[in-house]
Amino acid sequence: MGRVLTYKDGLAAVYGGAILGGGGGGLLAEGLKLLEEIFASGNPQLIDITALNHEDLVACVAMVGAPSAEEQYVSNDQLCWSYQQMNAYMDHRLKGIITNENGAITTINGWLQSALLNVPVVDAPCNGRAHPTAIMGSLNLHEQQDYQSVQFYAGGKNDFAIQGLAEGNLQNTAKTVRHASILAGGMVAVTRNPVTIGYLTEHGAPNAISAAIELGYSFLIGRTMDEKLNNIIHLLNGEHIVSGTVKDFTLIRENGFDVGSLTVGDVELTFWNEYMTLSKAGTIQSRFPDLIMTFDIEGMVPVPSASIKEGMHVAVIQVDQSQLNLSSTMKNAELLQEIDAVIGKDL
Repeated sequence: MGRVLTYKDGLAAVYGGAILGGGGGGLLAEGLKLLEEIFASGNPQLIDITALNHEDLVACVAMVGAPSAEEQYVSNDQLCWSYQQMNAYMDHRLKGIITNENGAITTINGWLQSALLNVPVVDAPCNGRAHPTAIMGSLNLHEQQDYQSVQFYAGGKNDFAIQGLAEGNLQNTAKTVRHASILAGGMVAVTRNPVTIGYLTEHGAPNAISAAIELGYSFLIGRTMDEKLNNIIHLLNGEHIVSGTVKDFTLIRENGFDVGSLTVGDVELTFWNEYMTLSKAGTIQSRFPDLIMTFDIEGMVPVPSASIKEGMHVAVIQVDQSQLNLSSTMKNAELLQEIDAVIGKDL
């Protein structure tokens, strides 16, 4: 029902999360750095969703912003502040923390708060893969009539430091926090949108943190890049699409997101933080929320879109969405339309 997490579990969670990030979910180096901070502070706890009652409340913690932003900064105090403010707002009724998605950083979102504040992390993130917008990690709450979102955010240092509360329409509060991340230098820590365990079970991704840890262990035991890829492809029932040199790489930061494209051989990838499409000869063969992911062959590590460089030697894999542990938002056509507007591909 519950477990005290070890450093090895954390290492596997970072690597497995990076793969399930699908190009987003944070930078691998930042995830590993956060891992050191977590286990220097103590040991986080992970509990199964079935350990809590149907009406118990949990809140989502997330990092919102552009992974490539050079001025990004979030302190431990800022992480804890957002959770503590939310718990006080909810009359101290929160029973645990959930993260918004899987990624190199996002899989272990909440672990530091768990270690510092003795609060369990519930193994049921809002989504089992990474996604670009906050509303995609909001459990379709925007479709609940008269629902009012509550989000506490904090980030930045010195003149960039900012913290606050956004309360209101879910779309508006998400955009407010995204704008705050820009003012903070690129990133803010957020605690948002408390829900019951019953609602989370229906709309979230139970057991997706455990799945990321299993995937990470499978990747790490590989001795060569081929072994690592074979291990995760077997576990995810995925496909190795192409290996080659990155060409025509473009990246711009737009409204707090990383947006761009690249080619590897005859394959084109587009991304909006996460990889959105995989095309051959101009024909889309895979599209979000399918998992498309790149790996640095020389470094033998998963590499997100924000870390891709022109001339890098990469491998590209694809996993059909049916093989992933996804939230209800990944079936919401309305949310996918926003991607079409950004990358210019019909999803």
